[in-house]
Amino acid sequence: MAPARTCKIMFTSGLLCLAVACGVPSAKEGTAALGAAGSPAGAGASASQAGNDLKFGADHRFASGVTISVGSPKSFQPSLSAYPQSPRGAAFDVQLTNDGATTYKLSGLTVTATSDGTAVKQVVDTTQGFTGIADAGKDVQPGRTVHVTLAFAVPQQQTQLRLQIRPSATEAAAVTYCGPA
Repeated sequence: MAPARTCKIMFTSGLLCLAVACGVPSAKEGTAALGAAGSPAGAGASASQAGNDLKFGADHRFASGVTISVGSPKSFQPSLSAYPQSPRGAAFDVQLTNDGATTYKLSGLTVTATSDGTAVKQVVDTTQGFTGIADAGKDVQPGRTVHVTLAFAVPQQQTQLRLQIRPSATEAAAVTYCGPA
């Protein structure tokens, strides 16, 4: 086999592996394809980055002016008082900046997660400070930033985790972050 052809095959194989790991855009409304669960976690995903998932740490700005950034997952051992009980948890720092012209209601923020295509539950572990969106009733004025730490129950072994964030439950636009956890 010629060296140039070998490089093309290896490059194509690498892209295919990356697409399978984090999902690829489907032909239907820019949704992200999922594995066995079949639920459209990427349904209505925003068109930024051609409908592809973002890596943890990347910023995404919605048309409303709200900018979201999700940090890399930090693994932790849930305490005995955590709900639900899980062999391991993954915690995320979420930064939300309101660069829009109007007040943003934090109560509208919706975050869901899947692990290898299966929905996972948010962990509430007050002993370790994982209480969900504690300031859900808070309004975020234009130009202001808030930080939220969220945790999700994940399997003991490393997994591909996808977080879908929607600034409002009624808004069609969403962004999906994907990566190992």
